[in-house]
Amino acid sequence: MKNLNAKKTTLGLAAGITILSGVSVADTSANSKVNLALIGCGGRGRSVISGFAARNDTNIIYCCDADKERGENAAQKLKTKYAENMKTVFDDKSVDAVVVATPDHWHSLSTFWAIQAGKDVYVEKPVSHTPFESQKCTEAARKYKRIVQHGTQNRSAPYNFAAKKYITDGRLGDIHLCRVYNMKRWGGLNIRKNEKIPSNLNYDLWLGPAPNRDYSPSFVHGGWHQLWDFSAGDMADDGVHQLDLARWLVGKDFPRSAYATGGIFSRKDDSETPDTLVSTYDYGDMIFTFELVLYPDYMVKIGDRNSDIFPVWQNCATRIEIFGTKGLMVVGRHGGGWQVFDRPKNREPVVKAEQHGRVPEHEHQENFIQCIRSRSIESLNADIEEAHKSTMLVHYATMSLRTGCSKLEINQKDGTVTNNLEAMKLWKRDYRKPFEITDEV
Repeated sequence: MKNLNAKKTTLGLAAGITILSGVSVADTSANSKVNLALIGCGGRGRSVISGFAARNDTNIIYCCDADKERGENAAQKLKTKYAENMKTVFDDKSVDAVVVATPDHWHSLSTFWAIQAGKDVYVEKPVSHTPFESQKCTEAARKYKRIVQHGTQNRSAPYNFAAKKYITDGRLGDIHLCRVYNMKRWGGLNIRKNEKIPSNLNYDLWLGPAPNRDYSPSFVHGGWHQLWDFSAGDMADDGVHQLDLARWLVGKDFPRSAYATGGIFSRKDDSETPDTLVSTYDYGDMIFTFELVLYPDYMVKIGDRNSDIFPVWQNCATRIEIFGTKGLMVVGRHGGGWQVFDRPKNREPVVKAEQHGRVPEHEHQENFIQCIRSRSIESLNADIEEAHKSTMLVHYATMSLRTGCSKLEINQKDGTVTNNLEAMKLWKRDYRKPFEITDEV
């Protein structure tokens, strides 16, 4: 065994984390409980871990957060231990797996270190802040034979399996156009300056791999979504759900080219990520598009996600439209269901096939736990490699937009950009040591 990083630091994050070469750190046989730790105790983290905590085959061992008050509150509710530093979790050999629900800029680094420490990982979307990160996480997962599930739950929904089968059976015909939408109201960002760091927050740890910048409560608990240092905006935060589901349904990997245009047209604040964006991906035999707007109140995500009521599709903020030669399939994520439309008759819609949906949170977590027990990467519904390919659609849009809306030519074998050196400079970020993902996995 070897240390991930022998350098001593004030936070001690890197020191003492050991690489276990793919050996399971604890008993995960059929008769044992899987010991989990939560890293990131915000709203999404508490929601995800509550599902795992309700199971009779798991134990929650830690709640970990750089915000002591938030972390301790979560630990108290779950009747478990609190850790400020994720090193504590990684060093504990009784922990089988971690749930990563930090801000976006920490997703990959937490996952990377967890894998190297011998833990399986359930990581919230998006899996990475740059292409390099999810590329290295995929390599690490394969090297150490870890189970890494991405929090794109739509891949575990029975209604989406049915939609996928409808397509693969040829009932939709040949598909040459797929349109993905992410259209909703998003709040603005006004950064308060000269704020004192609260005593309960380890701000250096919260920043982690991101550049140093003055503290502001405006972005530490939420507004970070709108700053490039921490996120790629709502395309990464929410839109990747639809991108991943659509890419899986139509059966595509890396596109041969990508192009994006957009900007901040609606908001007048401190936001950096776009509120309006259109990106186009060319697969040779199919055009795949993504459209984002973040100002309309009249768009609704799904509505009631656990009912036999379809969304009002034209006002569905998170829908997917798949245009086949035999019909149009419209799909709603997270329980929205799907319908296939033929040519209207007497100005009324003609539905050829349909299925209502339910939110697949339980099914996704069940898949993760069962794969931990079986050690079957092939059985994972949202494996890290698929997460990387879907998140690359976000990265291509970001790379294009930030290099003057340039058209990117892409190597379809490894996903790299072949025609734009400026875009490839965004392939990897500069890390603050010791918060870095290394070339060597």
